Amino acid sequence: MHTETEKQTPSLSFEFFPPHSTEANLRLWRSVERLAPLAPKFVSVTYGAGGATRERTMAAIATIKDRARLNIAGHLTCVGASREETLNVAKAYAKMGVNRIVALRGDPPKGESRFTPHPEGFANAAELVAGLKEAGDFEISVAAYPEKHPEAVSLQADIENLKRKVDAGASQAITQFFFEKDDFLRFRDLAVKAGVNVPIIPGILPIENFAKMTRFAKMCAATVPDWMHKAFANATTQEETEVLSTALATEMCDDLMNEGVQHLHFYTLNNPDLTYNICRGLGVPVNSFAAENGLVA
Repeated sequence: MHTETEKQTPSLSFEFFPPHSTEANLRLWRSVERLAPLAPKFVSVTYGAGGATRERTMAAIATIKDRARLNIAGHLTCVGASREETLNVAKAYAKMGVNRIVALRGDPPKGESRFTPHPEGFANAAELVAGLKEAGDFEISVAAYPEKHPEAVSLQADIENLKRKVDAGASQAITQFFFEKDDFLRFRDLAVKAGVNVPIIPGILPIENFAKMTRFAKMCAATVPDWMHKAFANATTQEETEVLSTALATEMCDDLMNEGVQHLHFYTLNNPDLTYNICRGLGVPVNSFAAENGLVA
């Protein structure tokens, strides 16, 4: 009799963004409460261009770290700051006990079409990674783009840029979201062939609002397949949309795990329920320590 070996559940990470109001603060904490019981390997908090959300990011990190006792990654970008200012933020993270950083070049500030380095700043993410490795004992994640960065001249050039970031000291790459598993698998194969020897973690975006997601995808140059447009057009209520979103994301994550993916990174948009349901659908257990300490929604 053939017995299928039990599939190992994936390790997880969740991305949150810093709140901009009291209501948003409550929403962030509800997201943390909802997802902490899934025992993520780490969570991250985003960081606005030029430090636009610096204080809110720091406050959110401190709250999550102290109250939820989660391993946290702080984001850092090259936008609108000198090297010294950027590394001072990294040192402030380290002082808080945060030694994991997501290092990004960052998007241009609002109103600007292209990234322009600060005269005394880091010119790109590879330089930022190298600077962080000199400044402290940080574990650094960088971005990767399965369909290439919108500004890259080719996918191969973008993969070469990823390799520069890894060579500078990054220990893993987290991808932009995508909706076709083959886009990720093709990219992973090309990256490995190019000598990228760190884990490449798929970034998963659960779809709460299809129209909003498509606008976001257009900005990121992420493809939304025709079949998805048709599927979500037939979902006429919010409940139907969420059921469809959960089913599609769970299936894709399951397929990725069958292809050797061991870690999934979720862009929660501070809306935790879809992410929670997807993870539970993948067999991720609820952590008893979190439940005992009141971290279950």
